[in-house]
Amino acid sequence: MKNKWITLSITGALILGTTAIGTPIVNAVGEGPNYNGKETIANSILHSHQELVDFLHKQEAKQEAMELEVIGQSVKGRDLHLVKYIKNPENPTILFLTQQHGNEALTTEGALQFIKQLGTGKMKGILKDVNVLIIPRLNVDGAMGDVNFPLDDYIASGDHHLTRYNANEVDLNRDHVERLQPETKALHDNVLGPYDVDYMIDLHHQATQSEVDGKLVSGSILYPTTDNANETVVKKSKQLGAVVYDAIDSKGWGHIGKYQGGSAETISRNGIAVEYGISTLLFEMRGMADHEWESYVLGQKSNGYLIKQTVITLEETVRAIADRSIESKDTSFWDSLPYQTRRTTE
Repeated sequence: MKNKWITLSITGALILGTTAIGTPIVNAVGEGPNYNGKETIANSILHSHQELVDFLHKQEAKQEAMELEVIGQSVKGRDLHLVKYIKNPENPTILFLTQQHGNEALTTEGALQFIKQLGTGKMKGILKDVNVLIIPRLNVDGAMGDVNFPLDDYIASGDHHLTRYNANEVDLNRDHVERLQPETKALHDNVLGPYDVDYMIDLHHQATQSEVDGKLVSGSILYPTTDNANETVVKKSKQLGAVVYDAIDSKGWGHIGKYQGGSAETISRNGIAVEYGISTLLFEMRGMADHEWESYVLGQKSNGYLIKQTVITLEETVRAIADRSIESKDTSFWDSLPYQTRRTTE
């Protein structure tokens, strides 16, 4: 295996699949045993494609407000799903997009938990004032390791690996202009085009060694940075970021930085903001579920609080849009929010 030399840290708890997610401990960021080649990284704890599909159909049968739509197929012919909660088309609409990169899996696990919560009393009444769209996994082939290139050096154990790229070895988050891949084409033709989306959070994972103020981040955020984005769209994107920052950074175990992202419009955060006038936010959680480089992969003991971070993000943005409090959010924190840097020593 390549580059197995940088240690990881953070504590949390994960029990996925058919069991419950553990509660994150206080001050989880930077705590816990380092990854030293002995930490468990098993893909069996993540939803396979079929398990995800079965879960979505089960929730659709249980939830009156939920509608499930197939928006297209992947390179390998797997269905791509959109979860819809649309009570009033005139309400503001938010889209949550996960797993454009197949090895960035915990935000999908969080999105599935959020979908389940929308069918319970915890979010009672919220859907009368906001529409919610969720694509719980765009890169379904990469998430199953069913690709047309070798993954021999990847780290996770189990019956398959997870990779950033789709089956054609294309980064879907660099395909938002030409839309040559069936996954990005389905997103644009069957979601972004037909639905009147106001906000979008694009949920990702990054490597494990990014820090702010000497502490490893739990995640980093960024608004559209292309010069072609409308000023109002960018302001609303920054307000979306303010909701997320206030929700996570106040928890004690969360620590948020500003992501150092590019301005290319092939990236969804930029291209979608320009083309559709949608206010977008990138949220890069810490660590990946699989990779050929050990410094990118996070041990499972950190997964619980990262999944919880996803759930809180989805809950609080939906609440802020529903009660319109997002419209008065102060964006000045962006001026002092530090860009994350890469830790070079442990």
